[in-house]
Parts: sequence; C-alpha cells; structure tokens
Amino acid sequence: MMQHVPEAATGKSVAVPEFSWQAHSVLVVDDEEGMRSFLERALRPRCGLVESAPDVEHAMRLMARLHFDLLILHIALPGKSGLDWLHELREDGFTGDVILITAFADLDTAINALRGGASDFILKPFRVDQILNSIKNCFQRAHLARENFVLRRQLAGLSVDIDGLVGASSCMDQLRGVLRRVAQTPSTVLLLGESGTGKEVAARALHRMSPRAQRPFVPLNCAAIAADLIESELFGHVKGAFTGATDSRNGLFYYAHGGTLFLDEVSELPLPQQSRLLRVLEERRLRPVGSEREIPVDVRIVAASNRDLAAEVAAGRFRQDLYFRLAVMEIVIPPLRERAEDIPELVRHFMNLLTVQLGMAPLALSHGLLAQLASYTWPGNVRELRNFIERSLILGGFPVDALSARGDMLNAALAMPLEEVEKRHILRMLEACGGNKSEAARRLGVSRKTLERKCAEWSETGA
Repeated sequence: MMQHVPEAATGKSVAVPEFSWQAHSVLVVDDEEGMRSFLERALRPRCGLVESAPDVEHAMRLMARLHFDLLILHIALPGKSGLDWLHELREDGFTGDVILITAFADLDTAINALRGGASDFILKPFRVDQILNSIKNCFQRAHLARENFVLRRQLAGLSVDIDGLVGASSCMDQLRGVLRRVAQTPSTVLLLGESGTGKEVAARALHRMSPRAQRPFVPLNCAAIAADLIESELFGHVKGAFTGATDSRNGLFYYAHGGTLFLDEVSELPLPQQSRLLRVLEERRLRPVGSEREIPVDVRIVAASNRDLAAEVAAGRFRQDLYFRLAVMEIVIPPLRERAEDIPELVRHFMNLLTVQLGMAPLALSHGLLAQLASYTWPGNVRELRNFIERSLILGGFPVDALSARGDMLNAALAMPLEEVEKRHILRMLEACGGNKSEAARRLGVSRKTLERKCAEWSETGA
C-alpha cells in the first residue's frame, strides 16, 4: 500500500511506501528466559535483526556493537532497573523507540515511564497481537519521520527540475538509454559535466528508473557544508561528540536507507572524509561521529562533479581508490551548446513549469526568438537558460539584447587563453559582489572553497 504526497512543483504526487519490518532491528531486555524466547520467536521471522539480553549490562555491550531501532525493556531487571536505564538512554541522546513491559505497575509508574521517553507501556501477560501492534506503531512513526525528512528536503530543492531529462537530440537519447540500463544495477555511478548541465536531474532520473524508485532520493551538495560538519551530515553523530552536539542526530545515509544518496560536487569533500566515505562504500556499514556502534547501510551512491576527477587525483586532492570506487559507471552529461536543437523544447518546458510556479501568464514564443536563443552558446548551460526564462517572465519580455552583448563578449574572449577568460570573469563577479566571496561563488555556481583556491593560485603565480 502506498501513501501519495502532492509535489508542489508539478502537481503530481510522490509515492511514499509503507515501512518494511525487515528494515528494523529490535533488542529485547528481560530477565525471564521464557519471555525472551517468546519475543524472539515472534519477531525474528519479521524483523531484520533481533537480539536479547537478560540485564542492562549485557544490553549495553550489544548496543556498543550493533544499532537497534527499538528496545523492548522489562522494568524489573536485576541490577539497574529498566526505568532508570531508560532515563539514562534519553539523557545520552538515544532516539530509538522504547517499549516498557512489566507485570506490576500503578498509574504513577506508567506516567513516569511515558515522561521518561517510553514509546509505550504494556502489562504482562500480553497477547502476541498486542505487542506486535505496539511495535508496528513504533516502526510506522519512525518510518514517517524518515519520509517527512526526505520530503522536506525535496520541497526545499524545488528549483531543481525533477520532471526528467528534456530534449530529443541524439546525445540526449543516448544519455537516457545509458541511464535506463545502468539504473537496473546496484553499481555506483559518477556523473561528470559542466555546471548547470543537469547532473542532479540525471541522478533523479536514474533513481526513478531503478528498483529503488519507491525509496528515498537524498541529495547533498558537498561544497555547501562546512568541512568540520560534513562527516556529521553524512554519518550522523551522538550527543557530546563535539562542541555543540547537544543531541544525537541521524545522518543522510540513515535517511537514504534503501534508496539513493546523491553526492553533488563530490570533489569538494576533504581528504579525511573521502577516506570515511570509501570505508562505508566498501563495508556497507558506518559509525556515527563519537559512537562505538557500527550501523549497516543499504544505499546506492550516485556522485557528480563538474571537475576532472582524474586530474584532481593527479594533483593529490582526491583519493585514487575512492575515484575508482565511484567511477564504476562514468557518465558524461553533454553541455547545452552540443545539443542546441533541444533549446526550443527546453524553452517551452521551462515556460510551462515556471508560469505555474510564479503564477504568471506565459510569454509568446516566435520562431525568430527561438532561433536566436538556439544560436546563443549558453555557458551556464540548462541552468542559465532556466534563469533566463524566469527573468523574462518577471520582466514581461525577453531581454535578448543582453544575450547578444554577452555573446559578443564571448566571441572576443575566444582569442584569449581559457585561464585568462576564467580569471577575468571571476574577478568581475567579485567586483560586482563588493568582494563578498560567498555571494560571488553562489552567482558563479561554484563552491567558496573552489573560488578561494583559484584566487590563491593567482596570488602564488603573481598573475
């Protein structure tokens, strides 16, 4: 059974699958061997991992090695009581569900348990269907929290066209064919291409055509996260792992479980985090920052870069072993200038999409205008074309004169070395932004780290 959530960008719906029991793990903590055996028999055919322990000490040792989504915890345990341990778990940042069970309880105990962070409170003896319903409710809440996180991320990125790859040119037909074939495999994919060519669109298309289509697609721009936070963003962290870590937090690998994690601008990952990523890809397990526990992960990685990763490897800025691990399938997204015949279709596509988003009437499209747009080289690729259509709708007309002026500048620049053209363009943007490197990097469509590296290179050479 599927839930369907409306998607604001297109008016279509996104299918959100119900949870899978097999995706969850349970730890039973009870001093009665018969109860442990009863719960293990009931849960092992359903859940991905079921372990049991007779007391808190044994349970803590299991939790140091394994990740559990749910604890079924008896209150009256030898040594430390289940209720006391529940309070400690919550103080230490454990975010999983906890079902408390007991043979003797009064109203005060139940209230104390729920205030302490218990997800449910069940009296012994109980029926199998009673405990299974309680567990199912916990799993469904966790599943919905995960899906809501993914949907919020998708809604935050509505500027990205998720309708699919637009264009009937031969290179786009070839690209769709390659993506369709690769989608059916579990292999990692590396998408290469200039900024603005639509690498994330290709990644989403690959996900939609894959067996993981009904699971989450979680994107991350590696250049947009500070170097000291990227590890926590990817793998999560436990409470107290670093200054400011006041609570435990799941990473994006957790939210992408069963689906696809898209790592855009993967070349911007610092070398230490490249090493951590490589280990996760090879072992299919991760360890949150500050934790001793390893968590199994089932995630397909699709990475993207607008830089030559082989050159980055040669320069010592990217690990060779990670490059080979990511580039199992390497796919190049063509620039817009190599598929100019697709421009009229793209113009109409963005016109239809943006008039809905902006609530504006469409502009008239003549053959002469489409021919003029098709003759422009679009150095910013599809992203620049989309921005041009959006700006035209806001202005109420197409500022084609501005395109002509920019085209003249490009023609004049052909006589210059590429490095000089790049330098002049960056310096002009820095000047336009009053020296604000973050804003200049945003307008240029690169990371601040990339911009600072370019400026440092010019400073070292005296250029």
